[in-house]
Amino acid sequence: MTDHFDSTGSPVLVALDWGTSSLRGFLMDEAGGVLAERASPHGIQHLPHPGAAGFEAAFAALCGDWLAACPDLPVVAGGMVGSAQGWVEAPYVPCPADARSLADHAAWVEVADGRRLLIAPGVLYDPPDAAPDVMRGEEVQIAGALAENPAWAASACVAMPGTHSKWVRVADGKIVGFATHMTGELFAVLKNHSLLGRLMPAEGVASPQDEAAAFALGLDAARDGEPGALPHQLFATRTLGLTRRLPPEALSHYLSGLLIGHELTASLAMTRRVWPNGAPLLLIGDAGLCRRYARALDHFGATVTAQLGNTAPRGLFQFAAAAGLIAAAP
Repeated sequence: MTDHFDSTGSPVLVALDWGTSSLRGFLMDEAGGVLAERASPHGIQHLPHPGAAGFEAAFAALCGDWLAACPDLPVVAGGMVGSAQGWVEAPYVPCPADARSLADHAAWVEVADGRRLLIAPGVLYDPPDAAPDVMRGEEVQIAGALAENPAWAASACVAMPGTHSKWVRVADGKIVGFATHMTGELFAVLKNHSLLGRLMPAEGVASPQDEAAAFALGLDAARDGEPGALPHQLFATRTLGLTRRLPPEALSHYLSGLLIGHELTASLAMTRRVWPNGAPLLLIGDAGLCRRYARALDHFGATVTAQLGNTAPRGLFQFAAAAGLIAAAP
């Protein structure tokens, strides 16, 4: 577990970003700032004990001393901790959704010592003409981003790169629709568990020039290819290596560009339909991955308004305020 302190204000909230593989805790002040931050590996699939006892142990290990020093602090949590495999299920809230509707449908869980935690639900998008889509954890990040710049709340597109990338439509401060792309997971599966990865060396790094050229080649193939061409284009990851058109160390970058390029092709077509006159485009997520997406978006001629880091703490603060557990930030 790591511990990082940013300031010395007065704490009003403990906020937990509790995902599948990790748990992060934030001690927050009355302005929504982070006083202290901790991280542990005890995501919901890596608990120290099975069942509720594991959740309680992970919770106590992360922030027990905070709560011993300030026993009246409210505690909120977001992420996969509210899934069917989590501590307690907080069912999905339908779109349109904001911090207020999340608070209205949140779930309480009681710890053995009598303390109660409020867990944020996920969000369901269920359009009449397409398959349903869900998010859990991203809704809190979006609430945090909109709190950072309220001007974005009027209308914005939020891209959230990751294992399951999200492209989210925001209007009037609410999540009104979104699409999930399994880009990151597809990349990992194809690289590690398919024929394509056999030519990719476990060690060795492509030169910056080779990396950039391979990534751009994948982006171009996705952008310029015929509809439905992805299965054929995927095999090119192998043939470009076999024919030495690309060095082995660059093949993963071609594959990355190809998959990200197909995600952008579909997502930017959506943005043009929804916002023919344009709208702010925000990137939220891991800094390195957001930079990669920003490069790809620039290659496609799209302008990124802002790249944001971890907006979950501010979003959890907004959620707690909407639930009446704390006062809204001044």
